[in-house]
Amino acid sequence: MLLIADIEKRFDGRSRIEASIRIPPGLSTTILFGPSGAGKTTILRCIAGLERLTTGRVIFDGDDWTEIPPQKRPVGYLFQDYALFPHLRVSENIGYAVKRSPDTVQHYASMLKVDDLLDRWPSELSGGQQQRVALARVLARKPRLLLLDEPLSALDAATRDHVRSELAQLLRTLSIPAIVVTHDWVDALTLGDQMLVMSAGRILQSGPPQEVFTRPQHPDVAAAVGVETVAAGRIRAREGGLVFLNVGSAQLAAADPGIEERDFYVCIRGEDVTLEKGRAEQSSARNHMHGTVSDIVPAGVLTKVTVDVGFDLVALVTRQAAADLELTTGSEIFAVFKASAVHLIPNVHK
Repeated sequence: MLLIADIEKRFDGRSRIEASIRIPPGLSTTILFGPSGAGKTTILRCIAGLERLTTGRVIFDGDDWTEIPPQKRPVGYLFQDYALFPHLRVSENIGYAVKRSPDTVQHYASMLKVDDLLDRWPSELSGGQQQRVALARVLARKPRLLLLDEPLSALDAATRDHVRSELAQLLRTLSIPAIVVTHDWVDALTLGDQMLVMSAGRILQSGPPQEVFTRPQHPDVAAAVGVETVAAGRIRAREGGLVFLNVGSAQLAAADPGIEERDFYVCIRGEDVTLEKGRAEQSSARNHMHGTVSDIVPAGVLTKVTVDVGFDLVALVTRQAAADLELTTGSEIFAVFKASAVHLIPNVHK
């Protein structure tokens, strides 16, 4: 393994982080994904040596870093707020850790497309420019491992989309392994080769990002990766490649998972649920569930609608669709979704 990190960190009896991370050679970018407070930044700081382990080890390419101070670890750490020195110009910021070598500064400034900004102060830069300058400063140290803490979270939405594409291309061409902390699923899918999902200080699942997002193996992972509906269900029948489950006081159909378990967590993404005023008899969807709207909340360009169908089922619909359906709290509605849209996670903790 290129990186072996077995980390346990306790904070005065309040919380505990426990994680084992393995990164094989040749893997470009690993995503640490999860909600705020999951422990992602603490893991990054432990690998960098900025937090001392309670117990554990950090071994990189055969070298034990556990007792090596942070300044001697060949790590490039990009902080969430970029941490540029406000009293130094861009050229001085980039060259700070490399004795202001002009050739090195020019090389990395050109690589990050900030060579026309070298005489400016950080306060004169846009968010995207600050991110590029901070990354140029990190790369100027010629690190063997990159640690990026929420590298895009400080940017506005339009800038984030553009810089995300640039960062993805850069990480693929640098040939430097990277660990990227994020809670944004677009970042994870765009940047990551491997994804580790954290919740409450533990790693719950790992794998390729697309696989983790589409096949979560734990209810907390499902919640973390944006599955809006997670409910306990029990199989009552199997027939023709389908299973029929009792969920709350309702029944629904799902694709047969092919295992003998009877108790599952039923996971349904909001975008897979369609709302209709009447039952569409010609629809190919197996699930047509009558219910009552219990909550309506704006969700960016969409509207999040919770429908009581015997359990709380969340649909994500456009604002126009919500208006056309004349949705209000208490409205009666049909929620429609395919059996293939239901992902089942064995409930081993029942």
